[in-house]
Amino acid sequence: MDIPTIEIPVVDIDTVEIPLPTAEVPYYIPMVVPPSDLREPEGAKPVQTAEPPPPPKLNLPPLPPIPIPSTEVLVTAAAAAVTAVAATTLTQPIIEQIKKKLQKFLQGRINKWKQNRQKKKESSPSSKKT
Repeated sequence: MDIPTIEIPVVDIDTVEIPLPTAEVPYYIPMVVPPSDLREPEGAKPVQTAEPPPPPKLNLPPLPPIPIPSTEVLVTAAAAAVTAVAATTLTQPIIEQIKKKLQKFLQGRINKWKQNRQKKKESSPSSKKT
């Protein structure tokens, strides 16, 4: 008995070639931490630096001398103060207008509620005289 066989034709299949992905990996320059037992080499001399002048002081006779802050601190404080005063000055009239309108609206609602309550009292049967 013959075993049936099938012949499968071989076909060349073209494949698409996909390139490998590439990327620029971020990197950083590592920080060098000195060892904990770091010492000056023998024979090294310390560098002489000029001492900064002492901060200016405000002298008022009954008080001790008061140190004056640096220019950067004074400029920052002055800018913050001017901004706060300007914001308050500009927003105060707006807030007062909103407050007046809100009070007027609420007072109107309260008056209407009182009128409705009074009408209900007048129209209730227990308040009528027989």
